[in-house]
Amino acid sequence: MSTDATRAEICAVACSDTWRDAGEVLAHAVGTIPAVSARLAKLTHSPDLVLTDGECFLMSDPPPLGGNAAAGGTVESWAPFRSVFDILSTGRRRSMMGASQLDAYGNQNISAIGDWRRPKRQLIGVRGAPGNTVNHRVDYWVPAHSPRVFVERVDVVSGVGNDRARAHRGPSLRFHELGVVVTDLAVLDYGADGRLKVRSLHPGVSADEVARQTGFALDVSSAGTTRLPGREELRLIREVIDPRGLRDGEVRA
Repeated sequence: MSTDATRAEICAVACSDTWRDAGEVLAHAVGTIPAVSARLAKLTHSPDLVLTDGECFLMSDPPPLGGNAAAGGTVESWAPFRSVFDILSTGRRRSMMGASQLDAYGNQNISAIGDWRRPKRQLIGVRGAPGNTVNHRVDYWVPAHSPRVFVERVDVVSGVGNDRARAHRGPSLRFHELGVVVTDLAVLDYGADGRLKVRSLHPGVSADEVARQTGFALDVSSAGTTRLPGREELRLIREVIDPRGLRDGEVRA
């Protein structure tokens, strides 16, 4: 393991680990660090992971971050936008999304802040969050862990949380699966009660710091330390996947 890794690189490797054992599924990675992580997973522990170039081409060898198939990589096939919904409905897709708000049960908001009838801030809308959380596993990436993101109650439910999924009657949420939440401070997962808890703290981060930056109580009793990247992982991140260093623009030092 390398001790000179930046916080962004530690986060990228933590996100990469979420793709382990995913198999041959289409990776939907929203954000710089998730995009780095999916490429890193493809090039290391999860070669069957299916990546796009951010447009319509499926890549067996992904292009560098920030470029489409024209910038490099190896095109394997293509999937027009209309095909994504077919892939989604079969469960052969997996998503790492962002969140403007998350509550203790993993309900996600990316739609609006405040009363939805007259919001203080209009965001991007629910987009594909409902369909993602209904049909396949979803992980979340939060680049700035704060009580503004981790709230007692989300203003709008975009992605379905564990409490709502468990309370729902009928088979429509049988494929609901929330994985982990990776932030710039820690890796969180869910306990048997469906609530978020701390799986690991990033090196140099204390449990008290995470507690201060979270708007609800978090169980830290079983928290370990997030692993450091290996030398080959760092080489791939720095030289192959993200030579322009875009990752450092998403995660504070």
